Amino acid sequence: MSTHSHVHHDACGCDAPSEIQLVPPPLSLYVHLPWCVRKCPYCDFNSHAGKGELPFDAYIDALIRDLDQDLPLVWGRVVSSVFFGGGTPSLFPPEAIDRFLQQASARLRFAPNLEVTLETNPGTAEHGRFDRYRAAGVNRISFGIQTFNDDALKRLGRIHDSGEAERAVKLAQDAGYNNFNIDLMYALPEQTLAQAEHDLERAFALNPTHISHYQLTLEPNTVFFARPPQGIPDEDSAWDIQEHCQALLAEAGYGQYEVSAYARDGYQCAHNLNYWRFGDYLGIGAGAHGKISSGAEQHVLRRWKHKHPQTFMDTAGTPTSIGGDDIISPGRLPFEYMLNLLRLHEGFSLRDFESRTGLSRQVLRPALDAAIARGWLAGNDELLAPTELGRRFTNDVVELFLL
Repeated sequence: MSTHSHVHHDACGCDAPSEIQLVPPPLSLYVHLPWCVRKCPYCDFNSHAGKGELPFDAYIDALIRDLDQDLPLVWGRVVSSVFFGGGTPSLFPPEAIDRFLQQASARLRFAPNLEVTLETNPGTAEHGRFDRYRAAGVNRISFGIQTFNDDALKRLGRIHDSGEAERAVKLAQDAGYNNFNIDLMYALPEQTLAQAEHDLERAFALNPTHISHYQLTLEPNTVFFARPPQGIPDEDSAWDIQEHCQALLAEAGYGQYEVSAYARDGYQCAHNLNYWRFGDYLGIGAGAHGKISSGAEQHVLRRWKHKHPQTFMDTAGTPTSIGGDDIISPGRLPFEYMLNLLRLHEGFSLRDFESRTGLSRQVLRPALDAAIARGWLAGNDELLAPTELGRRFTNDVVELFLL
């Protein structure tokens, strides 16, 4: 992660708000590739089942026009990570990814140790592609495996089985990838504690540097929300699975640094860390969301693009492609900041809050006092972090900051 210089204030924390400057934080680039083979029944992302030949070249052209339009928001800033999310980015051939990265690096200042992640569905990982993704500049792969239980994979609507998942990971390792993530879900329909444990054991055997381990949730606008599957574990059972799996992950050398993210030393996801630290990111592509801080304007802007791939391609590079621009009001900034930072085990510094929001730490005082009194936060006058109890009640802690 790149660092930035902080604005120094006196230690008493009693600065007049007018002295506090919003300092643009590290910058990432998120690229949305919206198609997948089949829409999963639990998925609420902006993804669209591909029909026939997909317009890869036309979509990359549209991404470049979209990037050109957003460039004035980030002139001169260094990009610390790139993330291709979806949909299923691995449907895109390596040549398309290569062309986008070359065009982007001609327009943006890429950090020398840039992390470039590509999300991959094991069912689309074709033999021989991984070495070409690597040659294009992708140095981190995220595998959406979800579970190694074949019956559960069918129930989740996944297009791969556990054997394909393991083969895909091995293909990536053969191509030289040692930095990769495995996504696993728990609290699946009919899942037992033993099955959740077995999923982790299968993942550990593949030796990933990072594991995302998160609970299946029924999100609005999904098939599962409209027609919930039978046998979803209740809250207590889900908590038992989570606690047991957290212990197994720790034993296997994966440190938990965020609610659902576990990594070996040195392999935390730089891109996601920047999100959670209230960093900035350009969002390029259909339905992509961005967040950009302006030192000159002293405000934080959220911008998002039209969701439908065809509408996006037709309008990319014109103001019509922008679904919305929203300046986060000062009253909402504390909540937005905490919504991200309280997911991290490392906690947050009050000086960092000031530099990333342009607000005085004093605005947090009543909420901080309440959270500390309830045993949800602990620390000192500069650094605070959620306690174990606070991590269990993250949503309640965050709500305190709705000022």
